[in-house]
Amino acid sequence: YAPWCPACQQIELIWESFAKESEHLDITVGKVDVTQEPGLSGRFFVTTLPTIYHANNGIFRRYRGSRTLEDLQGYVLEKKWEAVEPVAAWKSPSSIMMHGMAGLFHLSGWIRQIHSYLTGTLGIHVWFSYAIFILATLLIGLFLGL
Repeated sequence: YAPWCPACQQIELIWESFAKESEHLDITVGKVDVTQEPGLSGRFFVTTLPTIYHANNGIFRRYRGSRTLEDLQGYVLEKKWEAVEPVAAWKSPSSIMMHGMAGLFHLSGWIRQIHSYLTGTLGIHVWFSYAIFILATLLIGLFLGL
């Protein structure tokens, strides 16, 4: 979820109620703010918010059902998740490819922080900051090419 997302705000009370019922359902319920954990949004290939996953024994399934408390509870109690096809192995959050995707999201956050430092703290013009990144990209490419 993200705090600015209207759909996330709409489901928030339902999700909290679902989390309170988690002991009776013998499950663990959690939520992750993708603005605070961008690597996880890459690892779980989050393209829409909110995104709900069911994980059991290392197998991930994306929940696409109705977002009412009754339907969320029914998904677990009636084991409706068994009829849902698991996330493909290459796209699984535990796969090497998704580890790499998480790394790219971390890298983009790091680049954003450097850009903010250059423009905000040092007062460098935005276009000069872009030029620095272009030059760094070219030099890294040349170095790797050698």
